[in-house]
Order: sequence, then structure tokens, then C-alpha cells
Amino acid sequence: MADTQAVIKSGYYGYPEAKEGPKTSFSNTPGANPVLRGLPLAVAGSAVANIGLLSSLLWGNAGFNTLRNVNLDGYDSRCDPTVVPRDASDADVSVSITSLSSSYNPSLTSTNRHYSIKDYHSAYEAGNVTPTAVAEALLDLISKHPNHKDGFLEIKTERVIAAAEASTQRYKVGKALGMFDGVPVGVKDEVDLQGYSRCLGSCKDFTSANGAVTSWCVQKWEEAGVVIFGKLNMHELGLDTTNNNPAKGTPLNPHNPHYYTGGSSGGSAYTVAAGLFPVTLGADGGGSIRNPSAYCGLYGLKPSHNRVSGFPTTSLAPSCGVLGPMASSMADLEYAYRIMAIPNPSDSISSMFPVPVPKSTTQDRVIGIYKPWFDLAEPSVLNACHAAISHFESSGYKVIDITIPYLSEGQLAQAVTILSEISAGVPSVSGLTSANKILISVGKHTPASDFLLAQKMRNLLMQHLAFLFGKHPGLLVVTPTTPNAGWHISGGAADLKSGVSDANMSVRTMTYVWLANFSGCPAISIPVGRVDAKEGKGKIPVGLMAMGEWGAEDRLIEWGRVGEQWVWEDGEDRMGKPENWVDVMELVKN
Repeated sequence: MADTQAVIKSGYYGYPEAKEGPKTSFSNTPGANPVLRGLPLAVAGSAVANIGLLSSLLWGNAGFNTLRNVNLDGYDSRCDPTVVPRDASDADVSVSITSLSSSYNPSLTSTNRHYSIKDYHSAYEAGNVTPTAVAEALLDLISKHPNHKDGFLEIKTERVIAAAEASTQRYKVGKALGMFDGVPVGVKDEVDLQGYSRCLGSCKDFTSANGAVTSWCVQKWEEAGVVIFGKLNMHELGLDTTNNNPAKGTPLNPHNPHYYTGGSSGGSAYTVAAGLFPVTLGADGGGSIRNPSAYCGLYGLKPSHNRVSGFPTTSLAPSCGVLGPMASSMADLEYAYRIMAIPNPSDSISSMFPVPVPKSTTQDRVIGIYKPWFDLAEPSVLNACHAAISHFESSGYKVIDITIPYLSEGQLAQAVTILSEISAGVPSVSGLTSANKILISVGKHTPASDFLLAQKMRNLLMQHLAFLFGKHPGLLVVTPTTPNAGWHISGGAADLKSGVSDANMSVRTMTYVWLANFSGCPAISIPVGRVDAKEGKGKIPVGLMAMGEWGAEDRLIEWGRVGEQWVWEDGEDRMGKPENWVDVMELVKN
């Protein structure tokens, strides 16, 4: 047990003991895993899947046994990072969500921005376009353009048109359900959607056993009137950060087709960045909302663990994965989040969370930076991030130095955890891509004792974060979202056809994002600039990330709005739409 000097914060369920972690020196040793592609990858995938000794050797080579060398005495295993803020107010859900329309605050005036939820709503109310016309135009566009088609896994045309016609009729009689009514959106294939299959980007079937169900958070969007254009592409099983998917197609980054969208919510990122939708649903078990948001110049929110209910859908990564929104603006991100995060009375954990109504933040504005960790990013990424932080300082944020112990070991612990959880939910590797045959086979060789050591590391990190949040009220831990400016498709078309396994790069792309998943804290990624690409003429977006205390989504939203104003309004060429951005309103008129 932790020592008696630890303090537990009131006002929460499950809040960790506030206990400063050990004083450790920062270390970061690059991995030594080979890059595999083409025939060598196929051979390796088959061999590892069929020879248990190889899986065991790869498990050790990945460094997963490192935790055996860390003194974790005094820390219990914590397998669930859920922390629920208690709220004395008993807000009425229907009234609260209806009031969101009046409080919707699109802060951008730039003419170079994407269309927003409000733009669609205003156009529908004015009669300039109808939801049906938008749906028909988008369906036609998607069917004719392979690049757009790769962003999707399944579209039921008749369901899309039916939802759009119902919305059109509501606007016609002056009974729109709110600002979300008729807005085109898509959902990642990690959720259930009635009438659709669920394959998690694979050739396997993970559709809920009882069939005709829709995940709770998607239901909330549907009740608000959205038109869902089916299931969006994702990295197979969510097990990497590129969205390279030889089985289902690979969406390319709209800003530069020589780069990946990032993953695993690549389809969600592509469709927003390309202009098809203002907002989409993503899922994040190891940066899978924030990583593609950074690569594609979007806003992505990873909520507090279990705050957004996916009931009755089961997650393959129950202690790391969450559902959340991705959007082209902060106003849309906030609006979509508050609707999807309505507590689910049938979900024992979600029902404990307060209604996500907007709340003013009264604590100090504090940005915490652990410099050795922060500085692992590439120089071009650091330049963009430092410029943004200077803006936050001038906007009233205080920047302080912080330390976090065992970051390298913690990242390995998170990897052990999520890989073990996903492997447990995939009984057979038959039918998977070669890269995932290797990952799943390796994950199945995790000893129970090492899994429990990883949960002790989780507890240590959560307690240290609780200590930091207590010492610095209002603290946001800020880092680049990824240390790299995008992920270049170095193998070209061949990599898209057969896949690639680059474990070293995969681990590097998750340098910062993993901590929010492992600790359960909320985090947000915002775009802060663009840098030159290695290939092609389109510049690559750079993301900056903030991680807040459990339940501090409002503080993150406030921070995101400050950054948004700067990157879109106050500077030249910091952000912009991709060259091939789709002007949906003009598309409908033509």
C-alpha cells in the first residue's frame, strides 16, 4: 500500500492518492526493431503466428520485461484509470443540450476556414440548401473518387437518404432538432451502428451479438438529427498510428498524399480535413484521435476515461480506449463532445458522470512542461510548438517546469497493457494483415505477472499526476502531440499494397500521447502550424497537446480556443485548408 502521507482529493470518485513519484533521470533509448515490408513482412507474419518461440523472443526484444527492473514496491496494481468528478448540480439533460445551440460560439472569422456545424444549420434554415441535397451530392462525390472512398468502410445509401429527408422535412416545417440537425458526419468503425457491420478495419466480424444496436454516444448524435454517412476507415484493430490498411484501403493525408493521415482514426481525420464533414467520431487507445488530428490539422479531444459511453459496444482495450470527437474547429469539437458525453443511465460508470454542460474555469492558467521529454521532438515541430506556447504566455498562461518519472518505462507499460487487452479479444490471427499477426501473437505471450507490473506503473504515474495537479491547480501538461511532423509514406505505393511494420517509428509517434490513455486523463490536440514536407508540395500540420486533470475537459476546451484564435486569425500561413478541400456548399449548387 502507498504510504500514509499520501492525500486523496475530495470531490471525486476513484481519485488517486496524491503522491510524488521517485526522482529519476530522464532516459530515452530508441528501439532496435527491424522495419519489415513486402515479402519479408509476409514471411515474418506467418512465422511469428505459428512459432511460439519467435513470439516470445520478440516480446523480450521489445523491452516489455523492463518493468521487472523497476522498484514498484508500495504501489498496488490499478487496472482501471476511471476517475469521476462529483457535481452537486443536477442539470436537466434535455434543457442543457438544447441550450447548447444558444451558447455555440464559433470564434473564427477567417475566410480560409472549413464549413462549421453552424454554417450548415444556417444554410438549411435559410433554404439555401437542404440536408437531402447535401447527402445526395456527397454520396455521388464519394462514389466517384477513390481517395474519398478510401476514407469509408461501409455506406448504406438508403439509410443516409432517409435520415437526410427526415431532417429536410423538419426544417421545412420549422421544427429542426437543433444546430446538429442535418449535419453530415461519420463514425469510426469501433462503434456499433444499427444496420451496419463492425469489423474494426479488419476482415473479421466484431458486430454485437444482439445485432440491431447503436452505441450510446452515436445514439445521442442521431437524436440531435445528424446524418451519419456510415462507417469510417481505421487501422486494422486500431493497432498502429498510420492507418495503413492493405485489407480495406488507406486514406491519404489531404494536406499531402505522400503522407499518412495518422491512425488509428484515419478515416475520421481524412473526411474532416478533406471538407466532407465538419465533425466525426473517433476512438483513442494510444493517441488514435490526437495523432491523426495533429497530422491532418484538426482538433481532437480524448475525454476522461469512461466519460463517453459506447454501451452496449464492448471495447477491445477497456482500460486504455475512449471515444471522442474530431473536428475542424473548436466550436464544433465542443458541441459534438457535449452531446456524445451525455451520461448513459444504463451504463454503471457513465451514469456517475455529471451532465457535460459548459462551466467557467476559475483556477489559474498553468502550463507544465517537462523539458527533456518535450525536446524529443524534431526541430521543425519544436519551433511551431514554442511559438504557440509564447502566445499562450501572452494570453495569461503561466509556464512552469515539471518532472514526471519513468516515462520510457511507462510507455512500455501502456504498450504491454493495450496489446495484451486487444490480443485477449482476438482469439485467432487468421485473416489479419501480416503486421498485426506479429503484434497479436506477441501480445498473447505477456505473462500475467508482467501485466500486473504494468498496472503498478499505471498507479505510480496516476499518483504522481495527482500530486502535480494538487500542487499546481489548473495545471495542463503540454507537449507536442507527436515528435514528428507527419509520417511520410517512405515505401510509396508498395507499402500501401502490402503494409509495413516499423515498430521504432510507431513507438516514437506515441512518445507523448500514451500517458493520457494510461492515466485516464483528458487531453486535446490542436493545430499550431505547418512545416515543409519531405515529398510533395503540401505542407504538413503540426499539433500541440494539453493533458488536464480528470474531468477537466472544460479547461482543455478553453485552452484550445485560445490556440485556435492565434493559429487561424492572428498569423499568416499558420494553418489552412488542403488544396483539394471539398467545398460542399458549391458542390450542392452545381
